Amino acid sequence: MNQSLPRLGRISKAVIPAAGLGTRFLPATKATPKEMLPVVDKPAIQYVVEEAVAAGLSDVLMITGRNKRPLEDHFDRNHELEEALSRKGDAERLSKVQEPSDLATMHYVRQGAPRGLGHAVLCAAPHVGDQPFAVLLGDDLIDPRDPLLARMVEVQEREGGSVIALMEVEPSQIHLYGCAAVEATGDGDVVKVTDLVEKPEPGEAPSNYAIIGRYVLDPAVFETLRETEPGRGGEIQLTDALQKLASDEKIGGPVHGVVFKGRRYDTGDRGDYLRAIVRLACEREDLGPDFRAWLRRYVSEEM
Repeated sequence: MNQSLPRLGRISKAVIPAAGLGTRFLPATKATPKEMLPVVDKPAIQYVVEEAVAAGLSDVLMITGRNKRPLEDHFDRNHELEEALSRKGDAERLSKVQEPSDLATMHYVRQGAPRGLGHAVLCAAPHVGDQPFAVLLGDDLIDPRDPLLARMVEVQEREGGSVIALMEVEPSQIHLYGCAAVEATGDGDVVKVTDLVEKPEPGEAPSNYAIIGRYVLDPAVFETLRETEPGRGGEIQLTDALQKLASDEKIGGPVHGVVFKGRRYDTGDRGDYLRAIVRLACEREDLGPDFRAWLRRYVSEEM
């Protein structure tokens, strides 16, 4: 493979893998994509698309699978509903209904077979081409007040190569994540990644820096993914491909990490999903005051 050449132009494309079966949320996800489960009053996937758009990524490719048609419908126009709301003069709800379809230029491609995150990213190659791009996983919601993705794009445009999002976790939890070995740089929130391990066994992790679901990738990752054998779980792991890039900068430039210390909501676990809803509802101006008052009463009287 040839050394990656500098790419001109600002990153504009985001890829959102959304082909998972959502088995941890059955039976709710038997007929409803897990990405469409509401977080307060918006589906989780809309938060993710809004984050991409806020970082300047207006071209969004969603990697879908069977039974994911509601994702496409959500980001499309619903003329019958819009006309009904318009006739009622309900401008507020009409605006909320129209908002998803006005967010970004949306594209969709099916993964076909559940062969892992690396394979899902590889499905984006024809759309992305030879430009760097972002990958956002739908289970991680990043608070818009803590603009992680924009910072990652900034680092990638300055340093080249790829950038991954890292978060310090308790050593007892690192086996649940991909893990990075890192070296410090001149920026306090930026590290250079020297090695990556997917879900290391307890006691074998090179650090407590866990990979969370945001990536800004050099397109060299596609060729590396094509050559990556199935790894943990029999799937093509994105972490394995990034490990190859980190070990040989001639392939696609260096791999850096942005250490995130802001607010992150994990919607991939049932307990964390409920906690995310409570936290976000408490912070809403329209819902927060009454909901917090009720929550205090519930905790003091019922618990």
